[in-house]
Amino acid sequence: MNDTAQARFRTQIEALLAGLDAEDTRGRDGQATVELDQQAIGRLSRMDALQNQEMAKAGHARRQAQRRRLIAALARLDEGEYGYCEDCGEAIAEGRLALDPAATRCISCANG
Repeated sequence: MNDTAQARFRTQIEALLAGLDAEDTRGRDGQATVELDQQAIGRLSRMDALQNQEMAKAGHARRQAQRRRLIAALARLDEGEYGYCEDCGEAIAEGRLALDPAATRCISCANG
């Protein structure tokens, strides 16, 4: 992979990380503790709030996992290992990396 492609992937990865940070900022309110004051909200509204809270926490966990994958991809870029399959060592197709810049396996190894 040439330097231009590596720079393009680095920019894409950094943009994805910035997007995850922005989503975390927006989702922070949804993860707040749900008050149990029945004077303020009814039982069904509280149940709905609890469900929304769990969905916000699950979204945060997914973003954290994606963030770890993207940070690992940046580390591979820095080490000169980016774009090579961790199983067979062959180059990962740039089209695959364009769809998932954190991919660590070529399509053959990913399919088993």
